[in-house]
Amino acid sequence: MSSDVVLTSALRSNLLSLQNTQSLIDRTQLRLATGLKVNSALDNPQNFFTSQSLNNRASDLSRLLDGIGQSIRTIETADNGVTALTGLVEQAQSIVTSARDELAASEGEARLVGGVDLSDVADLVTDLGIANGATLDIITTDDSGAQITQQVTIDTGDTAASLAAEITNAFADNENGEITASVTDEGYLVIESSDGRSFRLVDEATTAITQAGLDALGIGDYFATENRTGAGTTDLTATIVAGSTISSISLYEGTGDLVEAGDLISGTYTDASGNAALDLTQGNIDISVTTSDGTTQNFAAALDVTAVTFQDFVDEINNDSNLNTLIEAEFDSSTGQLRITSINDGVTNATINFTGLAAGENIALGFGDPNGNLDPITTGAGAEDISFYFNNSTEALDALAADYNTLREQIDDLVNDAQYRGVNLLNGDDLTTFFNENNTSQLVTSGQIFTANGLGITEATFRSSTEIELSATQARDALESVRNFGSTLANNLSIIQTRQTFTQETINTLTAGADDLVVADQNEEGANLLALQTRQALGVTALSLAAQSQQSVLSLF
Repeated sequence: MSSDVVLTSALRSNLLSLQNTQSLIDRTQLRLATGLKVNSALDNPQNFFTSQSLNNRASDLSRLLDGIGQSIRTIETADNGVTALTGLVEQAQSIVTSARDELAASEGEARLVGGVDLSDVADLVTDLGIANGATLDIITTDDSGAQITQQVTIDTGDTAASLAAEITNAFADNENGEITASVTDEGYLVIESSDGRSFRLVDEATTAITQAGLDALGIGDYFATENRTGAGTTDLTATIVAGSTISSISLYEGTGDLVEAGDLISGTYTDASGNAALDLTQGNIDISVTTSDGTTQNFAAALDVTAVTFQDFVDEINNDSNLNTLIEAEFDSSTGQLRITSINDGVTNATINFTGLAAGENIALGFGDPNGNLDPITTGAGAEDISFYFNNSTEALDALAADYNTLREQIDDLVNDAQYRGVNLLNGDDLTTFFNENNTSQLVTSGQIFTANGLGITEATFRSSTEIELSATQARDALESVRNFGSTLANNLSIIQTRQTFTQETINTLTAGADDLVVADQNEEGANLLALQTRQALGVTALSLAAQSQQSVLSLF
């Protein structure tokens, strides 16, 4: 006998209906609670995994957004550096312009600058070994063009400052201040002229300073040996030229006519007053040019003065491949003057060499001063040299060069500081920005080296117009490079920002697509729940009605 409870078909049908309704209510409540209509792969495998794939890509792209944002910051840092760098280079251009103006205003100033720090030397005689009483003659011209000479003496107890004061006072007290001397902040001895005049320094006295003494003062490199065989002496001389060109005095023939380029160098020529200026019957002429590295260039063979003209001498200089990059020469027949010009900043000394001279001849060409009065007449048999030193540096030009070189250092410091998280686009680093999760879409922002050397800005001296124009060209090219790179950065930044916006919108699209597949409609699910609850209430009522028939049978007993 079975112990199971026997239900009528109506009761069983109502119970099954209530169970199904409850199951639907449970599912709807879960959707309302989670907001999802697909909570697991069991609910809808296709929608679940498709949504998961879309969300995974959106997550990958979200991580890429962080990298894109950092790339933007890196480029912004570099762009800030470019802006500051532009300002520094423009300032360098301004300094070069000031140097141009200063050179034009002070053209013709001659200046000798020592290369030894004398600031800690308490006694030039004791500490440097210069002979007590050593003398040095300083020769220049007054405002009328007449040659003037002052002799300075180095005594025990003298310092660089007292020596500079002695030179200055000698020309201030006895002349009109044509020559001044000073000591720079770095301790260098400086001797300079005023009003466009050149000057000479020579050790003609018996107590003259030696080459070792000149070297100890830091001015020995300016001096060359002047051989005076006929007079039985050999002098050390330094002719400091005002500007980059020296001219001889105007030469005249005995008839009073100006010497022309086609005249032989051997001959008897005078100055405008009829004084002997050049008197050669034999010998050879050569020219030697010394550069700052100590190299000397000259003719392959000296020229015979009896066989060559002034123009031949000029042509030999201008056609010599070793010399024509250093100096150029010209003979002006309209003035009867020989001119030699330094065309290279490396030129230090130039010397016209005469050899094989006969006794009693002279070579007073008057090089070194616009009036031709700085080269005294020299006579004697054998060899004679006329040496001169090109230099048109001024204190103001040196100060401008120092400012320019300080800017070079600041450019380097700025470039080193223009880095973001270790990436420095201004110092040659490259930046790679990825735009998709497979790293197949990318943009490489190539860096450039914008240190002073990278920009091609070399240290400046501003000692000549050539050097100043070189710095001007370098600054101009550097500014163009910086501006062009700034344009490239702006273009790359625009691209990256556009891709950032695109990536963000793609993430939104992917997320929305994933939600379309699994997110439940809250309104719909709410209505479903209300309907199911109503159905459940009706099912309970139907179940009650079905059970009443059995209760009616029970009432018969």
